[in-house]
Amino acid sequence: MTGGRRLGCLLGDGIGPEVVPAARRVVDAALSAAGAPAVEWVDLPMGAAALAEHGAPLPAPTLEALAGCDGWLAGPHDSESYPPQWRASGQRVPGGELRHVFGLHTNLRPSRTRPGVPARVPAMDLVVVRENSEGFYADRNMAVGSGEFMPTPDLALVVGVFSRPAVRRAVRQAFALAARRRGQVTLVHKANVLHLAFGLWLEECRAAAREHPGVRLETVLFDAMAARLVRHPERFDVVVTENLFGDTLSDLAGELAGALGMSGSVNAGDRHAMAQAAHGSAPDIAGQDVANPVGMVVSAAMLLAWLGERHADPVLAAASSAVEQAVDAVLASGVATRDVGGTAGTAEFTDAVVDRLSAPGAAAPAVGRPGA
Repeated sequence: MTGGRRLGCLLGDGIGPEVVPAARRVVDAALSAAGAPAVEWVDLPMGAAALAEHGAPLPAPTLEALAGCDGWLAGPHDSESYPPQWRASGQRVPGGELRHVFGLHTNLRPSRTRPGVPARVPAMDLVVVRENSEGFYADRNMAVGSGEFMPTPDLALVVGVFSRPAVRRAVRQAFALAARRRGQVTLVHKANVLHLAFGLWLEECRAAAREHPGVRLETVLFDAMAARLVRHPERFDVVVTENLFGDTLSDLAGELAGALGMSGSVNAGDRHAMAQAAHGSAPDIAGQDVANPVGMVVSAAMLLAWLGERHADPVLAAASSAVEQAVDAVLASGVATRDVGGTAGTAEFTDAVVDRLSAPGAAAPAVGRPGA
């Protein structure tokens, strides 16, 4: 790696100003231990503070600066707390706007049980590959406007979009990921009632299965998948589906694995990627040093892995693996936040992970969980 990467840092709302700096500290520690150049961090406004100061939760200067970054860390947003006039404007929420503007078409959300963390299931290790630009979330699929409108005060319409190129892109990423993991793809759909929209998904998955003879394909209806995920989560490897289904199932998987606060997430496009944990802004605990930073920390690790793959940089890949190993080691030692049965605060847990990464040999290249 010849030079440091330029990464944006957007704190967001609620617990964002606590968990995003925690992830930033961990990234810095992991890269330092791996002997990699330091990140050039670019601090940029997003969320309620940006709305108050700049008149928009995602100001134009923020978008302009992010275009010059390799990727960024983004905290959660609490758009429900924004002024009514903004919420009535039909604008996309900050996360949706970032996905739209930068073409972050694929959302990867892994969920696995971790040592020392009480889970609702004995074992699981899966990744949800969520098509991120279309589907039933109307704010993701329109060039202009939100895709949600009311012809009369008593009638609301929502536009859902399914295109073959977007479906094919998500499906191929899922099969490539499964080939590096345990060799199984589960397509979640509703083709029994939405024949045309999910017919595209079935066609593309079957075509991808022919191209990947080493990867098994199963198809499961969305409602049945919710039940099967609760009963036998260990049977799933890579789950691929549309936007809303993927959001719902990945949240369920995160809770089954211990807590949604443990769930990482990266939104990736062709040129940029955004690390943004799966959880929300949790305004009820903001500023109390009790938020779980794991979701944001492992999201940052996923961003390092994406950068490492995109730039063929094994040092970044090693740093990503080191973060995952350090988080597991700290949790196994009994240091955890209260949402998963521990007593540590946000800062204390982050300190423990940074200390683990700073120990001799902590960031040595290692073989991690495939595709994690």
